[in-house]
Amino acid sequence: MIGSNTMKLAPLGKRQIMAVAFSLLLLCAGSINGAQAASDSSSAVASSPKRSWLKEVPELIARGEVGKALDELKSQDQASDADWHNLMGFAYRKLQPPDFTRSEFHYKQALSIKPDHRGALEYYGELMLMKNNLAGAEDMLKRLEKACFFGCEELRDLKRAVEAYKRR
Repeated sequence: MIGSNTMKLAPLGKRQIMAVAFSLLLLCAGSINGAQAASDSSSAVASSPKRSWLKEVPELIARGEVGKALDELKSQDQASDADWHNLMGFAYRKLQPPDFTRSEFHYKQALSIKPDHRGALEYYGELMLMKNNLAGAEDMLKRLEKACFFGCEELRDLKRAVEAYKRR
């Protein structure tokens, strides 16, 4: 008899199908969330010559060259771009001393363009903590929880910042 040694598989039940589907969804979400940082733009977009500032400006800020970062951003004048406003807000916040007014203006602009911009939500929440506005930071945290359904770096970072603020 051909095939007598073959094993018959039982059909998958609803629970098993749902478990597999959910696992695949989690895998996909992890890949998507990992590909984006504070800019909410993919690395492919950030590496395009027209938007090279998405990569250059955070590097300048990390090296402490905040004035140079602001000059680069101002030369781009991307007032309709949420990523641009997010980085403007970040740069103004990193000035010594920080310019809270300009920083907040740019975070609000980023969020008016893209209300679920993860980077702006995180950074605006951090600004709120710098201004001793825990309730405002927690509002940004709630919005990030919705924007990052499966979790993301920005959500984890702001959670840590809020927890550290509460411990002080």
